[in-house]
Amino acid sequence: MSPAAFFFLLRRAMSENVGNTSLRPSPPRTHIPRNPPAAKQDVKPHTAKQRRTDVRRVGFLGFDGVQALDLVGPSDAFASDAFATVDRGDHDSKPWAPYEVVVIGLNGRRFTTSSGLVIRADVMVPSLVSLDTLIIPGGAGLRRPGVAERAARWIVSMAPRVRRVASVCTGLYGLAATGLLDGRRVATHWSAASDIAQRYPRLRVDPDVLYIKDGRFYTSAGVTAGIDLALALIEEDHGPRIALAVARELVVYLKRPGGQQQFSEPLQFQLSSADRFVDLAAWIHGHLRSRLTVGTLAERTCLSVRQFARAFKHEFGITPAEFVEEARLAEAGRRFTAATRRVSVDAVARSVGYASEDVFRRAFERRFGVTPSQYRSRFGSAAGAARPGSRS
Repeated sequence: MSPAAFFFLLRRAMSENVGNTSLRPSPPRTHIPRNPPAAKQDVKPHTAKQRRTDVRRVGFLGFDGVQALDLVGPSDAFASDAFATVDRGDHDSKPWAPYEVVVIGLNGRRFTTSSGLVIRADVMVPSLVSLDTLIIPGGAGLRRPGVAERAARWIVSMAPRVRRVASVCTGLYGLAATGLLDGRRVATHWSAASDIAQRYPRLRVDPDVLYIKDGRFYTSAGVTAGIDLALALIEEDHGPRIALAVARELVVYLKRPGGQQQFSEPLQFQLSSADRFVDLAAWIHGHLRSRLTVGTLAERTCLSVRQFARAFKHEFGITPAEFVEEARLAEAGRRFTAATRRVSVDAVARSVGYASEDVFRRAFERRFGVTPSQYRSRFGSAAGAARPGSRS
């Protein structure tokens, strides 16, 4: 063969094998799924993030009349941009996405929330989906005839296949109907607590907590408490540092103190107070720097100290001292966030009636879960003005 013919054949072979490391023809590719489903049907990610071996798949059951925030709030926590900013020390060039959110339609591919939003599900019941965590959001739609029962049948079929099962708000109606929670402590929206207790007497309903873990079952209180629950699950999976990063991204507390007081104590006080208490709440908030002892408050209502303390606790479920502390700390938080210039912790403490800065600091951290300085730097107007490049 002449040199010219040899180089002609060589160029022809190379042009037919562009991209191959060998001149030999490539064998047909065989597709091997990286995460094979444990059931009949797998689904594409709800978000366009590449699957990784350490990704946990979180499924939300959707139905007509679902409370949008019950679904969207926790799902945004699991899909937070904060994960991509976390330095895990593994030098991985790809953004970290530890969760994959999947929406499962109870009655069809599309469903409408109680506020009118139309959401498209990734997969529909009765498909069995490979999940790590299954979450049942609440909403009036779940209390329509036959809906909770249909949801319960599917949840029962899925429960043995998932690591943990959770409900948000009145999603407990669907989860309670399965019988899987019998004998367990549960939480739900405060307005549904008594009805749930009557319908499902085997449940131990706690009307005040934000969320409860009992075994591998998790239940949460009303609406925004679903975000509290999601942060708790993230902390369980990845530790407090990661959960705190997500909480900061969402501008919420990692661990919200107290129970599910769904409206402020002053408003609750004014709405349900007896005639002799009707002006007391406003008076307290106008005299936070004063010495607000039980004796002082009792005198304002023309009752003895003992009568006042007993009547107050009976009417509102908290002691006068707890009410005053809550009022002072809530006002302190407001002053930290509203200040247009940096104010000292001691100045705010004294302005709301604390003679000791140390006592104020301990009470503030107990109430908000962060120190006054951390709260001021995170949420204060003055701090935001000092960082014009920060995210809004």
